[in-house]
Amino acid sequence: MENKVRQIRELVEAKREKFARVSDEVWAVPELYFHETKSAAILIKALKEEGFEVQEGVDGIPTAFIGTWGSGKPVIGILGEFDALPSLSQEAGCWEHKEIVKGGPGHGCGHNALGAGAMAAAVAAKDYMEKNGLSGTIRYYGCPAEEAGWGKMFLARDGYFDDLDACYTWHPGVGNMVQGTSSLANMCAFFTFKGRTSHAAASPHLGRSALDACELMNVGVNYLREHVIPEARIHYAYQDVGGAAPNVVQDHAQLKYFIRAPKITQVKEIGERVKDIARGAALMTGTEVDIYFSAGMCDYVPNDVLSEILSEALVAVGGPKFDDADRELAKKFFDLYTPSEIEAALKRLSYNYENWEDYRTIPLVEEVGPYKKTSAYGFGSTDVGDASYAAPTAQMNVATYANGTPGHSWNVTAQVNSSITHKALVTVAEALSLACILTIERPEAVKAAREEYIKSTGGKYICPVGMDAKPELEHV
Repeated sequence: MENKVRQIRELVEAKREKFARVSDEVWAVPELYFHETKSAAILIKALKEEGFEVQEGVDGIPTAFIGTWGSGKPVIGILGEFDALPSLSQEAGCWEHKEIVKGGPGHGCGHNALGAGAMAAAVAAKDYMEKNGLSGTIRYYGCPAEEAGWGKMFLARDGYFDDLDACYTWHPGVGNMVQGTSSLANMCAFFTFKGRTSHAAASPHLGRSALDACELMNVGVNYLREHVIPEARIHYAYQDVGGAAPNVVQDHAQLKYFIRAPKITQVKEIGERVKDIARGAALMTGTEVDIYFSAGMCDYVPNDVLSEILSEALVAVGGPKFDDADRELAKKFFDLYTPSEIEAALKRLSYNYENWEDYRTIPLVEEVGPYKKTSAYGFGSTDVGDASYAAPTAQMNVATYANGTPGHSWNVTAQVNSSITHKALVTVAEALSLACILTIERPEAVKAAREEYIKSTGGKYICPVGMDAKPELEHV
């Protein structure tokens, strides 16, 4: 193992500046889901420079791509993401809220680092295989639209993960650990009501209000919340309120819903009940409703065999090698956070770190937490879950920003273009690439991972929303 770690460390070190630059370049051009044109181009260029054969516009999605190197079995996939979030523009390294572009997007989930770190790992695995004469296939997946639109669902549905023997990925976080927890499954639905317009004062009886239908639907769903499992979450937002004039009966209005639960089967069941409420609202208001489930995310199913390999690799390379300047920067952010925000971060650490209470006053987590399989689940969702229903999958977190940093915040944006993240990328590249090499060298583990995958998922991906759904390529 020591020789493998030494070789991989040398290979990663030789290209660390390149992939730090790739991460920063993607950070500088934050783009929203399915519109990540510049970000994808940066990553594709880097892949091609490293000798990967790149297939662009995969599955009819302009910003989806797959880079492949090698041939034969095993086939190992590494997932990369690169989309940003709206309204999280923020200056790099600044611990005061200071937007670069007012109201603009920003990498408040660190996907600039996710994509670059995963790619650095794919390149290091390829370089090691070349140097040591190992056979097999390394495949980098450029996965768009994780935050909304959920690109991996479409890739999984259309068979792009089917031949994978193993699938690895990571996500920026506050600790260093392989995830043994699940995530919430999620489905996205649009409810478009159509009515009849009229003068709201002179002839309201002639109108049929689509806006009223939306209001009634939301009331109905509020009552439904008492009668679904307590772990479920149902959120909505108006996409169209019919217009700005109160003296007009609105003849069009639209709602967008997210429905979450621990298992995709539970989400689908709740979704049917929400559909009935929408139809009831239409009946009550004399309107029509069009129901469209555009995308979904399965719950993440950690593959224990692969997760143990990934944890072995992460322990072998160790956590990021932070210095005093990194710790000082992290403390600037740590001191901003409320006790509740720090408590939320500690909960995430508690799954892997027995001494998690000790981190109440530590701004930057440097140690590696041991892997622990658990029946617990996080309250977020990720379309990595769809990959895990399509192939054996494992993922890890690496400390990329200060302890206590809330996800999807400008605080993340500020830190994921810093020396803290650059050092995290080294750990990511070393650990993920080492996991790939260990997987190649252990055919019995590949077989066991496949057997576990079939047992835990049924061995066949079933799309949450069926074959008719299309990516939201035209969103604003």
